[in-house]
Amino acid sequence: MGGMSQLNRIVVRIAWAVAILLVLIGLGTTGFYVIGDGRSSWSDAIYMTLITISTVGYGEMVPMTTLGDRLFAGTVSISGLGVLTFLFTSLTVFFLEKDLDYSLRRRRMEKRIRKLQHHFIVCGFGRVGRNVAHELHHTGRHYVAIDPEQARFDENIEKFPGLLYLTGDASDDDQLVGADIGDARGLFAVTGDDSRNLMIIITAKQLNPDLRIVARAQEMRNIEKMRKAGADEVICPDFTGGMRMASAMMRPHVVNFLDEMLKSEKQLRVEELPVPASFPPTRIGDLRLRGADYILLAVREENEWLFNPPDDYLLCAGQIIIAMASPAGRAQIEAHLLEMLE
Repeated sequence: MGGMSQLNRIVVRIAWAVAILLVLIGLGTTGFYVIGDGRSSWSDAIYMTLITISTVGYGEMVPMTTLGDRLFAGTVSISGLGVLTFLFTSLTVFFLEKDLDYSLRRRRMEKRIRKLQHHFIVCGFGRVGRNVAHELHHTGRHYVAIDPEQARFDENIEKFPGLLYLTGDASDDDQLVGADIGDARGLFAVTGDDSRNLMIIITAKQLNPDLRIVARAQEMRNIEKMRKAGADEVICPDFTGGMRMASAMMRPHVVNFLDEMLKSEKQLRVEELPVPASFPPTRIGDLRLRGADYILLAVREENEWLFNPPDDYLLCAGQIIIAMASPAGRAQIEAHLLEMLE
């Protein structure tokens, strides 16, 4: 905020300098026209004003015959030189301050990115990318956005408080390394270009083979290519939109329930939580996996699902817990699981 207020003050100074310069040009032109006493035109008068203010001195277009005339010309010259010096100095400071402010903000952002762990990388900050970022933000998950257009970040910075981003091509190794891909939990390749998404997948997998990748495909024929390149899931908006429209027709109450769940103040989501590898076999009833902020729905073991598991069900390492929970509820479940490791 301090940097922005300083820039605003410099802009105000520039505006005042321009205003004073225009007033000075107006007064000088009028004065030289009067001094010309009909022998000089308005064109001569404004030209005389400009060469006097700039101290170029090509010659007197308006004759300076008296001491008063010369004092007037000298006053215009000194005043103009001062105003121009102030104006150019302010412009120089403005551009230097802007570059310095950008460099400082970028360094602070890169430092915050390096501190992240198990975060997500959103490659592409268009409509789809912003929706992904919105979901991550509201569910309390850290992420870094990458997009080649700085304007997309500038236009949405207020909608995403604390947004961490990098400007550049997400298929570039340096950009992904800058987003700390080595410590990332997952990556979203959601640009509007299938070929670029494909390159992002290939590059990301080379840098972090264990990274989970969800990609966007504009064309159905590119889904299999992206899977072969390393994407764990590929979403085609046209196909998904068609499925949702069919569901809205045949299962309207289910769709409404899911929509309301996303809009609720508690920010409820259907979450999945992996059971840690060193987790000892434990009865679900002993874990106290019941609370006001979450509801246990199912447990996945290899390729099988167990819905609404009973209290005597033995939870083991490697299984996946499916629960409807708020961000606070998800944190409570994770805490219960970690308690068993101590």
